[in-house]
Amino acid sequence: MFKVYGDILSGNCYKIKILMSFLEIPHEWIHVDILAGESHTSIFKDKNPNERIPTLEISADNYLWESNAILNYLADGSTFLPNDKLLRARVLQWQFFEQYSHEPYIATARYINKYLGLPEDRKAEYDGKQEGGHKALAVMDKQLAKTPFFASDSPSIADISLYAYTHVAEEGGFDLSNYKNILRWFNDFEAIPGYLTMDTNNA
Repeated sequence: MFKVYGDILSGNCYKIKILMSFLEIPHEWIHVDILAGESHTSIFKDKNPNERIPTLEISADNYLWESNAILNYLADGSTFLPNDKLLRARVLQWQFFEQYSHEPYIATARYINKYLGLPEDRKAEYDGKQEGGHKALAVMDKQLAKTPFFASDSPSIADISLYAYTHVAEEGGFDLSNYKNILRWFNDFEAIPGYLTMDTNNA
């Protein structure tokens, strides 16, 4: 059975939890408190030398890390990762977008506000994340005006990657009320059988 080391309130960890729920993949969830430094212990570093969550234990001494890599591994052979060459590339396109154009703004602003309590010495950084976050949201909203989901007409791990932090973007100060297509996409995504909310009861 797979073991997942993570924190369900982390968007990157939530990605893994929700895909496993969609695909009904049995697993053991092991909570890691990053604020208490649990990802920096020697035991954890043996599993992931990058000292970050989520980390997937596939078997003894066989670990996989980076959330989108884990999604691709778990989704292989399922409807959440298309076989078509171009569609699979589009999934990767949106996952790279999430990592480089979306998460650095939306997830970081949320972390500063929700986890750190918006300390004065991080206020300028927090404010500086807003423009980039709204730029990413606008790109997403424009795409979702054309297609029901990001890579095709069906949900894929691209949607999981982007949903994780977007649906809690308001915790980072982002008002989503003007992004009508994103709000529609939320409803469609949350209607997928097996959907789980982001809360500790699901870990």
